[in-house]
Amino acid sequence: MDKQQRQQQQHQHQLHQQQLSLAKSSRQRCNEWIFRDVPSDITIEVSATTFALHKFPLVSRSGRIRKVVAEHRDSDISRVELLNLPGGAESFELAAKFCYGINFEITAFNVAQLCCVSDYLEMNEEFSKDNLGSRAEEYLESIVCKNLEMCVEVLQQCENLLPLADELKIVSRCIDAIASKACAEQIASSFSRLEYSSSGRLHMNRQAKCEGDWWIEDLSVLRIDLYQRVMTAMKCRGVRPESIGACLVNYAQKELTKKSSLWNPSGQTKVDLVSTGHEQLVVETIVSLLPIEKLAVPISFLFGLLRSAVMLDCSIACRLDLERRIGSQLDIATLDDLLIPSFRHAGDTLFDVDTVQRILVNFSQQDDSEEDMDDASVFECDSPHSPSQSALFKVAKLVDNYLAEIAPDANLKLAKFVTIAEALPTHARTIHDGLYRAIDIYLKAHQGLPEADKKKLCKLIDFQKLSQEAGAHAAQNERLPLQSIVQVLYFEQLRLRNALSCSYADDDHKPVHHQSWRINSGALSAAMSPRDNYASLRRENRELKLELARMRMRLNDLEKEHVSMKRDMTKSHSRRFMSSFSKKIGKLSFFGHSSSRGSSSPSRQSYRTDSKVIERTCASTD
Repeated sequence: MDKQQRQQQQHQHQLHQQQLSLAKSSRQRCNEWIFRDVPSDITIEVSATTFALHKFPLVSRSGRIRKVVAEHRDSDISRVELLNLPGGAESFELAAKFCYGINFEITAFNVAQLCCVSDYLEMNEEFSKDNLGSRAEEYLESIVCKNLEMCVEVLQQCENLLPLADELKIVSRCIDAIASKACAEQIASSFSRLEYSSSGRLHMNRQAKCEGDWWIEDLSVLRIDLYQRVMTAMKCRGVRPESIGACLVNYAQKELTKKSSLWNPSGQTKVDLVSTGHEQLVVETIVSLLPIEKLAVPISFLFGLLRSAVMLDCSIACRLDLERRIGSQLDIATLDDLLIPSFRHAGDTLFDVDTVQRILVNFSQQDDSEEDMDDASVFECDSPHSPSQSALFKVAKLVDNYLAEIAPDANLKLAKFVTIAEALPTHARTIHDGLYRAIDIYLKAHQGLPEADKKKLCKLIDFQKLSQEAGAHAAQNERLPLQSIVQVLYFEQLRLRNALSCSYADDDHKPVHHQSWRINSGALSAAMSPRDNYASLRRENRELKLELARMRMRLNDLEKEHVSMKRDMTKSHSRRFMSSFSKKIGKLSFFGHSSSRGSSSPSRQSYRTDSKVIERTCASTD
């Protein structure tokens, strides 16, 4: 404790010494330009700094000091303290120099201070002609407001002069000047890119570099409240949305990446989870300024803002707005974009699944709203060449990759996994390989999952839409429920039958594109000849026959019933009736016919009977 007290005392002593040295230097500067041969008759104190001056020069220019001296004429006041003087001692020193007739330069760095201090000291035309107030106003109007960089500098100086600078309309005039100048720069840049084509028509040269946005870097130095007002004025003036978006991206990267690495989704974020008011205000303000047009800002930037909003616990309206914007252009997102870290308690998932689920809902609703605009768009969406349908395909592939990425998470509940998988309509996936892969990873990571949950999970897969490789893997996947394996075998058998029927039809290669191949949304490899494909199908046929042999065992009960019925019928009916009935029942033992035909090339009749058996087996398992 003693050590801490000593440190505090030393710190206070250093501050006191700094204040004394500042006051001494101010007095030294003051002694350089005041009348040395005339003794001082008034002392002005501003922010703990004293100025030994003379009443006459001050009273002749400043209405405020004149009133103070007049009120204390009888007591002959010699000391005046000016409280809350805008700009502090530095501003008063410039005002005092003006009162003494000492020349100094008015610049963009001090014009705002001079306007404010002249208003505070009432240095206007009422008390003296060509006073400090009129001089500063003239410089502001004729010089500053015609130059964008100087307007930005004045706004930066006004940050410490509010609200007086706002009341004097210094801020509003500079903001209007910046917006007008930026708009004029863009118009001039657009005109410079106009050129005549070979046919004599005027068009815009897209290849020419646009240099009308050079002001983006200059605006990034402003404080967030003034920056917001500048951006709002620019949008009202008609500045291009792309320029507004580029400006917002530049400002956010400077303000938010200083303390965090949120803009690098692949890297680890080592940030202080205690949300600061400034960063939260920056994020919410930038989101409110985003243009309504799509692609005005990169989607990676929107995801970066969303990560910041989640981490900093920004308002719900801010996060929902970002989720809606991302959902409207989700088809151009990447997997790294969707991997939003979870900043909640330790027992939660590694990634923020709830936020991604809301983004997918926004995408689906946006897709539905576009489809409902007119009847023609509904039919266009069914076309594989429709932009909305292609967006669905891209998002479906993205979601499947996302599910595969989050599936190993031990804290990921089945309900959340299913919700993400079902967020898209059924026609979004033409091939279910990616979904099958994600579900297989989930089953492997959650081996203690009950059988009912496994069935619920596998109902998401349309086994008819599995490719040849995925179907072969699923048929041997012990993690899948028995019902799912039977379905896989059925569709594989059906696909084999159709493929072989196409091969036997004729020697032409066109049947390769027969409709039956679209059962599992697959196609023959262009690198394999029809003979090689036929050999591969023969090998798969032999493997499937081994699987079918297991199902033949299920018919043992039926054969036992057949024997029992034969005994009963012998007792109650004639031999002729029993003979005819046995022939009918004997037809059920068709596996003997298919197996007796060996492993040679199977006939169509054997495939037809095998398919019927599997159909009945699938129906019984359902």
